[in-house]
Amino acid sequence: MKLDDDIHNYYEHLVLERIESLGLNKTKSEDYLADLCCLALNQIPPRYIRFEVDMSFYLPASERQQMQMNAINAVNQGISFLENNSKEEKSKTD
Repeated sequence: MKLDDDIHNYYEHLVLERIESLGLNKTKSEDYLADLCCLALNQIPPRYIRFEVDMSFYLPASERQQMQMNAINAVNQGISFLENNSKEEKSKTD
């Protein structure tokens, strides 16, 4: 069994969904997106699953909604961090 093929963190899906809904996947570099994913996912406790259907059928709607809000907030905080860090770096070179 290969663990990385069979099991994944459901929050990865939610974070990527949020990034796509903001259109960042079309406007930002792969490095930026990778950094953003790391920053966001490190703020949220992992929720490991084997199949997406597990989350659809066995997770109460209120908990699913809370998980979506957690992902939205984590992505927003990651964006703020990256923007502030970028401004600081730019001001150092000016």
